[in-house]
Amino acid sequence: MDTNGGLPAIESHRDLHIWITENLKMVPVPERAYGNFFEEHCYIVLHMQTPGPSVHQSLKATSGAPKDLHYWVGKEAGVEAQGTAGSFVQHLQETLGGATVQHREAQGHESACFRSYFRPGIIYRKGGLASALKHVETNVYNIQRLLHIRAGKHVSASEGLALTRSLQDRERGGRAQIGVVGDEAEATDLMQIMEAVLGCRVGNLHTATPSKSIDQLQKANVRLYHVYEKGKDVVIQELATCPLAQDLLQKEDCYILDQGGFKIYVWQGCMTSLQEKKAAFSRALGFIQAKGYPSYTNVEVVDEGAESAAFKQLFRSWSGQQRKNKHLRGMGKLLQVKLDVGKLHSHPELAAQLRMVDDGSGKVEVWYIQDSCRQPVDPTHHGQLCAGNCYLVLYTYQKMGLIQYLLYLWQGLQAAAHEIKALKGNAEELDLQYHGALVQEHVTMGSEPPHFLTIFQGQLVIFQGSAGHNGKGQPASATRLFHVRGTDSYNTWTLEVPARASALNSNDIFLLATAGLCYLWFGKGCSGDQREMARTVVTVISRKDKEMVLEGQEPPHFWEALGGRAPYPSSKRLPEDVSDFQPRLFECSIQTGPLVLTEVVFFSQEDLDKYDVMLLDTWEEIFLWLGAAASEWKQEAVAWGREYLKTHPAGRSLATPILLVKQGHEPPTFTGWFHTWDPYKWTNNQSYEEVVEGGLGAVSAISEITAEVNNFQLSRWPSNGRAGPLALWALKGSKDSSENELELGPKAGSGSSSPGSVASGSLPREQLRHQAVEDLPEGVDPAHKESYLSDSDFQEIFGKSKEEFYSMAKWRQQQEKKQLGFF
Repeated sequence: MDTNGGLPAIESHRDLHIWITENLKMVPVPERAYGNFFEEHCYIVLHMQTPGPSVHQSLKATSGAPKDLHYWVGKEAGVEAQGTAGSFVQHLQETLGGATVQHREAQGHESACFRSYFRPGIIYRKGGLASALKHVETNVYNIQRLLHIRAGKHVSASEGLALTRSLQDRERGGRAQIGVVGDEAEATDLMQIMEAVLGCRVGNLHTATPSKSIDQLQKANVRLYHVYEKGKDVVIQELATCPLAQDLLQKEDCYILDQGGFKIYVWQGCMTSLQEKKAAFSRALGFIQAKGYPSYTNVEVVDEGAESAAFKQLFRSWSGQQRKNKHLRGMGKLLQVKLDVGKLHSHPELAAQLRMVDDGSGKVEVWYIQDSCRQPVDPTHHGQLCAGNCYLVLYTYQKMGLIQYLLYLWQGLQAAAHEIKALKGNAEELDLQYHGALVQEHVTMGSEPPHFLTIFQGQLVIFQGSAGHNGKGQPASATRLFHVRGTDSYNTWTLEVPARASALNSNDIFLLATAGLCYLWFGKGCSGDQREMARTVVTVISRKDKEMVLEGQEPPHFWEALGGRAPYPSSKRLPEDVSDFQPRLFECSIQTGPLVLTEVVFFSQEDLDKYDVMLLDTWEEIFLWLGAAASEWKQEAVAWGREYLKTHPAGRSLATPILLVKQGHEPPTFTGWFHTWDPYKWTNNQSYEEVVEGGLGAVSAISEITAEVNNFQLSRWPSNGRAGPLALWALKGSKDSSENELELGPKAGSGSSSPGSVASGSLPREQLRHQAVEDLPEGVDPAHKESYLSDSDFQEIFGKSKEEFYSMAKWRQQQEKKQLGFF
């Protein structure tokens, strides 16, 4: 459409819409061509984070939904094409209204957000798109392209195969055959076909060259600039470096945030003029040029109230008033009612938000580290920890009938370095005993997660000094002061503090233990719930009689025991700030030197690959997920989590709990951050080898192609640089045979496979599903067990009719049969 005319209606139910520049107009790209980008063009990509509107609905009707608007520039795109796309972006932005984040993308340097739309990959296509041609020509056989597959960290065989399958489905109507060359010496037939088209290789293969990546330290170099006009000049003034405060951003102004030259953000306050908003990209590009950054540096323009998760995490804290109030109300309900274990397990998103795998009623075992060995703590002393020690706390619980384990590695602030090292070693020994099934959570004294407090039922007491062999705290002096905080068994903990008056706080309760008497001191700001919990906790510390003391009514002996009066905090404690941060998932890599994290935007369970180590940042906790084939990185993973916190531009606390989670042992506090989670995915998932062997189903077709190559002298590279016509014919395969490949189920009326076979649709599922060949009823064809299901059973199990199933490609049928127990 013409950029000077009206804006288009959205004609798709999907949440992704793409336009391309063509003859100085923007025209929609067909959905099957998504992921293909011509280098001489510019593209506009609109992503809406809510279900798409109805057919032909105006863009204006979507103004309230969060959106990302990307302006993509091909490396060969001309100035006119870029101008057309830029003008179109302005029109779209004005129509879309608020809640839209704008991005400028350059070919080969796209943002993680942009790449997340095109799984399994983006395809760059040479040249331009002629008006008379389509983006993707389905069912055209004389197309030859050599694609170089690259990825940020590494290209796994599974990922390369996924892209190939995508091409097979979208561009070849599912009829093209796929051949996999793992070993050239073994795949002689396929190599002969490749050489017929590409010619013989001259020289050796090039060695892999790692792509340039930005390490975490560079991303942590954050600077904020104030942008304003002074007369006819634009002034860019540096305001602050990390850690940044949200209060620096004023609604009347515009700011540039420079993340170490890795990415440039432009933040626009809600009171910024329309003229300033239109100039956002040009100012960003001018800033990039002035700084000497590469022209492909990514730019993100955000409006106040529509900030991306990545932008918010560049600040020390980020408050959203609406979310904050909602969160506080939810926590209030948690404190008032007993946790429902069943609800936590059936709604893992609730478990994740509350950071609770259950109600703490499971089995608890405790060890403390002494002389590099773990010593058991008597159950009567569970919950009595010492600041000079390290402890292992093993928690066993059940989820959906399965036993689960959570191992806390608790580190006292006064613990020696050798004890901390021994703590990790003993944790590994325990993990081996439990065959790698332990979820390990590293906890630093003072930053205990809610579930850790819950398993001790509000009786957690942390003493100063070190423990003896019996696990009891050794008193440092005759006079000791304990600070009690909390309102119920889910959040109460007690910490020994210096016995000085300055350690008191009017909002809390303190126990002062002397040689002859104990004082239970109630601050003026404490609640009735706090008092009730304190009366229960103090019996753990001392069995002596206790004298209740109200703030302002202390006897002289109370102050004498504390060394005299002294000022202490007495103002009302403000509610804890609840930061409005969304969880973020990263792929970890250190193959090129320092730690490199690649963000996965709009993540799902599908993004967890068995070869990877993934970092999930929920702000209050850091999860390190280890794929089944990535166990070699287990020792380094926790260190990566600490490095991530240390280099985070928001100045994160190094005491943030870090959890090590292994594939197949994910707790609900992890799975709850994913939109959907299939607990059986890891057992049903096919390996790469299984997919190649059983899923592609192309051996016979490739043999036919090879036979043609062997029987005829293929014309080699002619003057125009293309393969001869026979080579093209050989590569296209046989259309007739491909039609037969789709027809796998027994045809209606075709008769049985053997004289004594059973009629299709006549057996119950129990006699067919997960049954070995020798256990099948007599006459059942083991290659088509599913066909003996009744129509209703087939629909219920496969989620489709038999006709729909047998119309699918052979490899898809095989894959579903394997997953559902009919292979």
